Amino acid sequence: LLEEVLEWLRVKPDGTYIDATLGAGGHSEAIARRLTSGTLSGRPSGRLISLDRDAQALELARERLKSFGETVRLVQSPFSRIAEVAQELGIPPADGVLADLGVSSMQLDQAARGFSFREAAALDMRMDTANDELTADEIVNRWSEKEIADLLYREADEHDSRRIAKAIVRARPIRDTAHLATTVAGARKQWGRQRLHPATKTFLALRIAVNREMEELGQFLSRTPATMNSGGRWVVLSYHSREDRLVKHAFQEGERAGTLRVLTKHVIQPSEEEMLGNPRSRSAKLRCAERV
Repeated sequence: LLEEVLEWLRVKPDGTYIDATLGAGGHSEAIARRLTSGTLSGRPSGRLISLDRDAQALELARERLKSFGETVRLVQSPFSRIAEVAQELGIPPADGVLADLGVSSMQLDQAARGFSFREAAALDMRMDTANDELTADEIVNRWSEKEIADLLYREADEHDSRRIAKAIVRARPIRDTAHLATTVAGARKQWGRQRLHPATKTFLALRIAVNREMEELGQFLSRTPATMNSGGRWVVLSYHSREDRLVKHAFQEGERAGTLRVLTKHVIQPSEEEMLGNPRSRSAKLRCAERV
């Protein structure tokens, strides 16, 4: 949905933008290309502030974006601190804010991070590896059966949550992501051909819990309008129903309060062509609101 993101952001060459979820830097690079560089004399320069709490993502993106010089500023921070970061940097109200929620393709492709069930890896799943508060290993091997079942149902709408939780507890100690995926697959009821791997929802729920994603998202949604310019665009890409509901409700509440105007009355989803070329995009939903 890159072209749609740029279309809805309506990037101005001299504007100020915040990419709240830098990831591998693809969106930031596309935005930066549309900004005026400060090296062009006589023209006001645009600026882009890109946030990510993943130090590895920042290092990789720094190399990708170095040609843009001072136009792009990278900051290690969770997006829940968007207002504090904007204040600390002393930037003017933003003309656009983008958030691409969930785990990045880069994190999925790094097997050692534990986000994917396609290879055996440690049960980690932390986006910020310097944070030692909680890992997937602790949930899987130490939480009670009820706690695991409740987590799977609440965060991922997993209807086989109790069967899966029972199987996880029986299989302990669960050594790695491959062992977990096999355990979950054996516990789930299978109805015909499945589009998703049987462990998809379990891994999603674990990742959400480890990274406190719903709490982070709630804080981001409540704090972002204060960082925006009147007429600024706010684009959010979500990938599962609970995320999308939170975004939808935040936009609707902002509209009722008179601080936002919802521009996408219905979610924007990838075309068939894009989904064929990029299967990971199939669940993406784009919503956009304008600061009033």
